[in-house]
Amino acid sequence: MMPDYFEKHQERLRQAVETIQSRAAWSPFSDSPSRKIHGDAVDKGLAAFQARLHQPFEIDQPGTIGRTGFEVSPYTQEPLGITYPKTDLDVLYEAAHGAIPTWRDAGARARVGVCMEIVERWNKNSFESANAVMHTTGQSFPMAFAGGGPNAQERGLEAIAYAWQKMSRIAESAAWERAFGPAQVKLQKRYVLKPRGIAVVIACATFPTWNAYPAIMANLATGNAVVVKPHPATILPMALAVESARTVLSEAGFDPNLITLVVDTVAEPIAKDLVARPDTAIVDFTGSAQFGAWIEQNAHGKLVYTETSGVNSVVLESTDDLKGLAQTLGSALCLFSKQMCTSPQNVYIPRKGFRHGDTTMSFDETANALVETINGLLSEPARAAGILGAIQSENILHLIDRAREVGQARGKILRDAAPYAHPEFPNARTRTPLILGLDISDTDIYSREWFGPVIHFIAADDAEQALAQAARDAKQFGAINSYAYSTDPKFIERAQDAFGDAGANLSINLIGPMPLTYAAAFSDYHVSGLNPAGNATLTDASFVSGRFRIVQTRTLV
Repeated sequence: MMPDYFEKHQERLRQAVETIQSRAAWSPFSDSPSRKIHGDAVDKGLAAFQARLHQPFEIDQPGTIGRTGFEVSPYTQEPLGITYPKTDLDVLYEAAHGAIPTWRDAGARARVGVCMEIVERWNKNSFESANAVMHTTGQSFPMAFAGGGPNAQERGLEAIAYAWQKMSRIAESAAWERAFGPAQVKLQKRYVLKPRGIAVVIACATFPTWNAYPAIMANLATGNAVVVKPHPATILPMALAVESARTVLSEAGFDPNLITLVVDTVAEPIAKDLVARPDTAIVDFTGSAQFGAWIEQNAHGKLVYTETSGVNSVVLESTDDLKGLAQTLGSALCLFSKQMCTSPQNVYIPRKGFRHGDTTMSFDETANALVETINGLLSEPARAAGILGAIQSENILHLIDRAREVGQARGKILRDAAPYAHPEFPNARTRTPLILGLDISDTDIYSREWFGPVIHFIAADDAEQALAQAARDAKQFGAINSYAYSTDPKFIERAQDAFGDAGANLSINLIGPMPLTYAAAFSDYHVSGLNPAGNATLTDASFVSGRFRIVQTRTLV
């Protein structure tokens, strides 16, 4: 007898559906990697990760024509030595198509139950996955565990909740009767949910699971098959997710080829081929704005969900807690070496004075206060390691070098970037933040994303000019998050309107222990879809509702 996973997870699903309505705080999984909570799971996860190194990662999926894989740890700068199946796409797609009918016909209840079980299995494997995330992306271990594990899993659960909410509200049948002249017409109507087909999920390099988990769950829950295409530098986290999902599908009596792994290399990319295939029905993409725009323009006739990048700004108008502001903002500017789509990049400081209580501070005074706070945060190597992590790619080091040249030629270097000594990994690829002082007229420099530890402190005539420029950049170039600090209710209202019109989420006067960039599943809407930073929202109803359609039959009775 096959397990009834829906019944097993019914209470958690009920809570998830309630919470996407209330938007209240709820976390079914602990995002602390503490041994006090998890016991020997910490060491078992590390051992499991280490056992994967220098071994072939076996996935028994059709179409394997060789092996590939060239991942390098940002912490050791040594190859992981793991190889993955290289795939004949025609064979793989044929198998995925063949898996869909039974999955589709099983119904929403069965599919949702299996998806809930997959998320739980992902959670049980959080420590192996965290080590995989850490040693492919460069995230610190606490961030790799929380952001790559429970927080990402909760985003997946959130997508399932939306899918269940939408599918369960659709009637399976209806008795319909109406008079047409003297005659009464009676029809029996039947409504069947139909998936679109094969979905391709293209994961990013720095936060692979956080965006991929909800996309995978939204597709599977609504009846589609999923082809997962990781970034070639961060394959292992997604390979682990696919392996676990295939196991659950098999145990539940379904074809595991409902989810498959397709691996490529930087030298021989395959994403465009996947997008262009006529039998690709859905594309989920997280990554660069340039490739996201290419997908949106070239995925003709396909359903496309993108989450790319933007120019996230901070507008400083006034504060009554300069120390708290500097600590909170300084941490956000440094966190994971600014390799996050929510990281602030452009900090606007009024030239005519930033008000702190009864004191008016100049641009230089405000900038110096922030730089000194950042220096203090990073003064101890152990603390710096926990905040900064490592640099994911050599390309980011080249970006820092270009930014330094720009700063020397056009602006002022307020803080130079430099390697720091990681206390556990002496060979780690690291950099502290580079902070450039710019003028608001330098739009050609700051009005684009600099992905990595490059920060701009921008001198504006006043806060109103800064707000107008920041909102204009968000609308034109994209922004996911924006931030404002002000003690003036009228200015706050104007900031809400300006960033709202630009489709950029706004955080106001956030000071305290919560990371400025934190996005809570079930409560925060990540990406509005109203500017070039992406067309999809994680997560709302539109993220799942288009992934299935309804076909009806009418029978005269």
